[in-house]
Amino acid sequence: MTEGATDPTAPRPPGTPCWVTLLAHSLPAAQDFYGALFGWEFESGGDVRVGPYTRAIRAESAGHEVAGIGELSPETRQPPVWTPYFTVHDADEAAAGVRSTAGTVAVGPLDLGERGRMAMCADPAGAVFGLWQPATHRGPVRTPLPGTAVWNELWAPEPSMMSRFYEWLFGYAVDKQADGSVMLLAAGEVVAAIRPIAPTLPPHTPPFWGTHFAVTDVDGSAAKALALGGRVLREPYDGAGGRRAEVADPEGAEFTLVASR
Repeated sequence: MTEGATDPTAPRPPGTPCWVTLLAHSLPAAQDFYGALFGWEFESGGDVRVGPYTRAIRAESAGHEVAGIGELSPETRQPPVWTPYFTVHDADEAAAGVRSTAGTVAVGPLDLGERGRMAMCADPAGAVFGLWQPATHRGPVRTPLPGTAVWNELWAPEPSMMSRFYEWLFGYAVDKQADGSVMLLAAGEVVAAIRPIAPTLPPHTPPFWGTHFAVTDVDGSAAKALALGGRVLREPYDGAGGRRAEVADPEGAEFTLVASR
């Protein structure tokens, strides 16, 4: 897990995770759950051209945006999912690169006011991710503050093969691990990882990007998620990166709780 740069105005290398969003079936229900779990407060996302949208802010630090939550259209049947966005210099060029390497572009590229330009994509295996060309909004600096997204990793059957797509798209350097994982480096810094599909996941689980949120008490937060109507997919355990638990919100969007340091 990496904290990244400490200057929120500094340009970030292409491929740096810079934002996470959730598309939920009920925006009010999502706000209730995550507000209670992480202490988030919310403000309107304004006219973002993709439907109702709100920005989550850490209650402990006014103005510190941490995530976005949008509402799916009523006829949409897709499951809610947390999606990471990656910094690019040119969203149109990057989207063209996605298409040219067997990926798909589902939304955009389009401008979101003065904040930046975005596109919603999927890699050749179907894992969804976003492209973000920043203007006024570069995204929060990744620090291990409770209630903030601190890490993203892609779960895929063949990490080494899947890394080639992201290497080409973002210019990553890679560090292959003994367990089959591939660490992704931007400007010499580890910013994300690709992991073999975990044996704890159901058979034939499709590749997906996972998001980790920092909390002060993993066990207590997992219990709170359960009390709020969510599910605990994997009970708290100690791993190489610290104590963590895998949970899902009441609509089924999965994410990981990890002890902040």
